Amino acid sequence: MNDYLSVSPDVKLGKDVKLSKFINLYGCEIGDRVKIGAFVEIQKNAKIGSNCKVSSHSFICEGVTIEDNVFIGHGVTFINDTYPRAVSLEGELQTEKDWKVEPTLVKRGASVGSGATILANIVIGENAIVGAGSVVTRDVPPNSIVAGNPAKLIRLITPELRLAK
Repeated sequence: MNDYLSVSPDVKLGKDVKLSKFINLYGCEIGDRVKIGAFVEIQKNAKIGSNCKVSSHSFICEGVTIEDNVFIGHGVTFINDTYPRAVSLEGELQTEKDWKVEPTLVKRGASVGSGATILANIVIGENAIVGAGSVVTRDVPPNSIVAGNPAKLIRLITPELRLAK
């Protein structure tokens, strides 16, 4: 690895993965033929399927699973804690033992637009599209388009617009 990549030895990289400079990967699993843009962080226990694109400046935290053929736009942020706090009940700075990671799942063929924020405990359905800048606070149905803050259903995707499975 060169000086501009931070990829820890515990990262599982698939075949033909393309890594841009200035990334931080640790304890995660990346499938085959994935492209990861600059300034991306993917934390431990996150999983990225095959044939995915993760655009620059995105943050994929622990507990996020992204299935195959998913597009993640620029500056997408995932959150894995519904009630984040800086200190414990005792007033000490929190550590990993003070919270439980809450999972997020992005299903096959979905697209998440630039600048979107995805809260914890969310499922983004197969082939769904999340509009740029959206804040996803609840599950997104398969084959749907959502947008806004909070993200709301805009319309369903017709069969001719669906990507190949």
